[in-house]
Amino acid sequence: MTRIDPVWATVAELSRAFGARTLSPVDALEALLERIRRRNPALHAYIAVYEADARLAAEAADRAIRAGHRVGPLHGVPIALKDLVDLEGRVTTGGSKVWVERVSPVTATLAERLIAAGMIVLGKTHTVEFAMGSFGTNTHLGTPWNPWDLAVHRTPGGSSSGSGVAVAAGLAPVAIGTDTGGSVRLPAAWCGIVGLKVTAGRISTYGVLPLSSTLDTPGPLARSVEDAALIFRVLNGPDPRDPPTLRWAPLDPLPALRRGVGGLRLAVLPDAERAGVDAEVLAAYDAALTTLAGLGARIVRPALPHRLSDYAAATGRIIGAEGYRFVGHLVDDMSLPIDPHIRPRIQLGRGVSARDYLLTLAGREEHQRAFAAALADADALLTPTTQTAAIPLAAIDQSGTAAHFTRAGNYLGLCGLAVPDGFTADGLPTSLQILCHAGEEGTALRIGWAYEQASGWRERRPPEP
Repeated sequence: MTRIDPVWATVAELSRAFGARTLSPVDALEALLERIRRRNPALHAYIAVYEADARLAAEAADRAIRAGHRVGPLHGVPIALKDLVDLEGRVTTGGSKVWVERVSPVTATLAERLIAAGMIVLGKTHTVEFAMGSFGTNTHLGTPWNPWDLAVHRTPGGSSSGSGVAVAAGLAPVAIGTDTGGSVRLPAAWCGIVGLKVTAGRISTYGVLPLSSTLDTPGPLARSVEDAALIFRVLNGPDPRDPPTLRWAPLDPLPALRRGVGGLRLAVLPDAERAGVDAEVLAAYDAALTTLAGLGARIVRPALPHRLSDYAAATGRIIGAEGYRFVGHLVDDMSLPIDPHIRPRIQLGRGVSARDYLLTLAGREEHQRAFAAALADADALLTPTTQTAAIPLAAIDQSGTAAHFTRAGNYLGLCGLAVPDGFTADGLPTSLQILCHAGEEGTALRIGWAYEQASGWRERRPPEP
């Protein structure tokens, strides 16, 4: 087997190398830790690195694999966790200066499952405070640096900003984020990697700091679609501590991953929805559609029942109301050091009456039924993931959102995948969003894998200093 570079290897490549014993988990971890030491001070992806414990876990994995006691394909593979994921006894800040000494009382179900699969937790990655932001900025704890432009500090995408930067920059092969309105897909898009937004209830949120109990969904940010599928396979499934997960049987997307897109019906944006999208982003999107059509997919143009902006606005009301439930007492205390961009977003929930909140939820159900009827014959809706490539921090309008295309997935109860689909003339990644019906993660991954194999965009890496 050809030797691989552990810094840039995918999860699947590391798994095969560990199984064949051409690379040890110890050597892979040391290569990653060395790169983290060199690059993280500038990139600011991690808020904490568990170097000593990760070494112990890598040594244990190495011994177990050599002894024939490999627990599964992920044994010894490192992973980073967004700083919303509780690990009992560890600090979990939720991106807030108020919580810099908050010690986790429990370990999240998703962390338990990753560790049980033999994965090694590298550390915690930065997040927007309370996960309430699409650009990836954090005034008090620092904004990760998008690695695709070393000269200009650009948006890494939020709220899973550190997870996106860590994977894109070779500081972790895979990371966990959370997605309430796009917070896995946006950093995946702007950092040039893969991000899987799962159906609500597919992956347990127990032990994950909440923003919206209705919309929160944890998921992987990865270097390949196959890697996202491998992590999803481990994480999805019922958890008695999170009742919504009991509605879903476990799903293994791997058997169908390579079946291609022949005969699948892929819906595309109506012309009216293309307004406001950067020309280079649209060009990459159109080229991706051509590629998928060339692979045998049927491109269809159904009429959408509502504008995507309608879904985005309603999503904001739900997030605001439910976010205020969880952290309203903090944002209302003006003596606390809350990010000035986050405080007003959460405080919007203070003005949402019980009646308005319940009407929004009822309207959501009506919108879901109308969308499902309009897209009943389509296997997926394809959109750009973002309207622009990553923008300079100085150009951000913090009163707006980057989640124009992504919020629809959360609001309508869909699952979705962001995959790289090109680069701008300035070398910044663009991204294709694949939205599928609830519970159809396998279909989203199958479409994404076919496109990824045909396009080859994931082979590109950010510049080195």
